Amino acid sequence: AKEDDLILADLRPEPCRLTPEKLEDIRQIALSEPQLVRRLVSLQGHVTGINVTVYLKQRDPKAEEATVAFARELADKIREAHPNAHIYLTRLVMLNPAFAEASIADIDNLTPLMYAILLVMMVVMLRSFAGVVGTVSIILLSAVTAMGIAGWIGILLTPSSVGAPTVIMTLAVADSVHILISMFNAMRRGMTRNDALIESMRINMQPIFLTSLTTAIGFLSMNFSDAPPFQDLGNITAMGVVAAFCYSVLFLPALVASLPVRAPSRTDRFRESLEKLAGFVIRRQRPLLYGMAALIVIVSAMIPRIEFNDEWVSYFDEELAFRHDTDFVMNNLTGISIIDYSIEAGESGGVSEPGYLQNVERFAEWYRKQPGVIHVNTITDVFKRLNKNMHGDDPDWYRLPESRELAAQYLLLYELSLPFGLDLNNQINIDRSAARLVVTTENMNTEKLKELAARSEAWLRENTPEYMWAEGSGGSIMFAHISERNIRSMMLGTSIAIVLIALTLVLALRSVKIGTLSMIPNLVPMLLAFGFWGGIIGQINVSSAIVAAICLGIVVDDSVHFLSKYLRAMREMKLSAEDAVHYAFSTVGRAMVTTSVILIIGFLVLALSTFQVNVTFGLLSAITIGLALLADFLFLPALLLWLVEKRA
Repeated sequence: AKEDDLILADLRPEPCRLTPEKLEDIRQIALSEPQLVRRLVSLQGHVTGINVTVYLKQRDPKAEEATVAFARELADKIREAHPNAHIYLTRLVMLNPAFAEASIADIDNLTPLMYAILLVMMVVMLRSFAGVVGTVSIILLSAVTAMGIAGWIGILLTPSSVGAPTVIMTLAVADSVHILISMFNAMRRGMTRNDALIESMRINMQPIFLTSLTTAIGFLSMNFSDAPPFQDLGNITAMGVVAAFCYSVLFLPALVASLPVRAPSRTDRFRESLEKLAGFVIRRQRPLLYGMAALIVIVSAMIPRIEFNDEWVSYFDEELAFRHDTDFVMNNLTGISIIDYSIEAGESGGVSEPGYLQNVERFAEWYRKQPGVIHVNTITDVFKRLNKNMHGDDPDWYRLPESRELAAQYLLLYELSLPFGLDLNNQINIDRSAARLVVTTENMNTEKLKELAARSEAWLRENTPEYMWAEGSGGSIMFAHISERNIRSMMLGTSIAIVLIALTLVLALRSVKIGTLSMIPNLVPMLLAFGFWGGIIGQINVSSAIVAAICLGIVVDDSVHFLSKYLRAMREMKLSAEDAVHYAFSTVGRAMVTTSVILIIGFLVLALSTFQVNVTFGLLSAITIGLALLADFLFLPALLLWLVEKRA
């Protein structure tokens, strides 16, 4: 200000006119301006930011891609012209392509690795050329079919759904392995190839159909998720599971029947180990039953220790450019999490009302005192600065104007003085009935961010008129609520999946008691997995909401195969309960171990993803499947023997 005039000019004049003294003046002015420091200028003055507001059409990925490409091209040109300049691109517009880049990285790295691992495992475990060719064919056809259908119906790949081929390839192995191992066992007993294949299909058709159905139910329950990428993952994988079943019962037998097949010679060492394990379980059924029950209670007690720690920046591996740039900005310039408030003034032109401005100012001051808050930007800062300027830049006048008329005049004077193309529409609305307050925070996890937003809303309700009550919004708040909403919706989805799977087993096994009882060892692995995770890791992200539903559908597979062989021995062969357990171990034990190992390794491959959500999902799923195998070998037989004993 100069007397009664308000002078507005660029902080930086033409570069050729800059002198060391002028540069120091610019530095001091910038570092003393509250609206700049820790928002667009670092505390030390060594980093500055350029804030670009982009208006994008909804559901127009090409417009977003063009914007990001332009920004990157411009940054590259500046780097080329000024080698000493370091430019970092971040915030929400750059986040979306980061998801795509994570997807591409996973496709390039994980899919070939998965194929290689599966091929090696098939060679080692099947030791049959026809078996390997048949299984690999089923894997390829299932994945290609599912991804092809997904493409035709318009599903877009995301970092979550891009894991579908890896999951499908892992699951598709199971059906083939059960058919082939049963066939090889029959051939070793003296059957011809075709007779052995027919016998294998006879004893495996029902359990394979059941396992495919229950697995599909588990993945389809992901449609209850509030996150579309998880819905896509569930739908694509369910299509792959159905395709794998169709190819396994239609294409695989025809392929194997047309190839030269010889049952691989095996020693009975593994079978003997399974027989010993069966004998141990029968002898120690009560200690195993009580011991597992105690373990479940103890480990499950650690589940409440789990904290939801979704930090969307941490979703990405540090090797990705977005993560690298964002970390630099957070460590050197400002925060990346933004909370926006639109605070109503109650009437047109009400933003100039002193009482309203005082309330907004108190709210801003309250926020500035909260832990983790880096910067608060609001229209009251403009009013205070104008008031000081219009009083000869006297620091004592750095306060809000005392009358509505004066505040309105300041606002009008300021807007008329702004250069062409600039206005205050990013801070107040057209009719001056609401103002925007922007809070920048450090990188908080979801629980802390939700707690901060909840406390702010409570403060508004307790300290301001009702028309000023507002809720925080923005990308950070959206991410903060995704986990909670997913958990709530997936609890319903998982519950429905449990009921549907239980009904399926009751009808298929023709026994209410066995069908219902079989759900216990299927639920136990999830309780143990989350319990161990809570005790060791203690933190989990949005992927946890889908693990229960998915793993429920998967872990049912082994129990279905075990129960089908157990009931076949009891009903067709008229064996005792103990002998039926021996029979189940000897006939299906090898296939259960083989498929479980493949599933575990498959999900561990997913844990190598550059996307943290997939990492947690892969690790939790692998742990759950491993525990499911133990439950099916140690807990399920003990339960079945206890049921027979109780009947007697």
